[in-house]
Amino acid sequence: MRIGLYPGTFDPITLGHTDIIKRACALVDRLVIGVAINRDKGPLFDLEERVAMVEAECAGLGDETGTEIIIHPFENLLIDCAHDVGAQIIVRGLRAVADFEYEYQMVGMNRAMDSSVETVFLMAEARYQSIASKLVKEIARLRGDVSCFVPEAVEAALLEKLR
Repeated sequence: MRIGLYPGTFDPITLGHTDIIKRACALVDRLVIGVAINRDKGPLFDLEERVAMVEAECAGLGDETGTEIIIHPFENLLIDCAHDVGAQIIVRGLRAVADFEYEYQMVGMNRAMDSSVETVFLMAEARYQSIASKLVKEIARLRGDVSCFVPEAVEAALLEKLR
């Protein structure tokens, strides 16, 4: 069984994230979506809210793709999380060159800790390449329209949170 781990903070989950999730399903039998606790980033949504949003957006996707999807909160090293869930593949989404530079360093560090876990990069669809959770939150804070960046339920949660 090919098990992939797609980690992120998902604060909040965006259409770019869901695009990568759908495409990653074609590569693995089981996709674990690792929701990082990451207190250092000071997330807008707490862990339970982020997990619930990811679960809601992935509901039914497993049946649609034939891939088992598991949502897994984690606070340890990414490579340790991969071990915990039995992942042989770490899936990372790329938007721009700046993403690649950071991810390249991360791959090197992870490979030094365990060279048996591969990292696969998926480029976001062109229409999603500019989407970043940080920017979505800023637009929502300033009362801008985020409907083209996040799923409808996430937009409602953002508006409620920032009210």
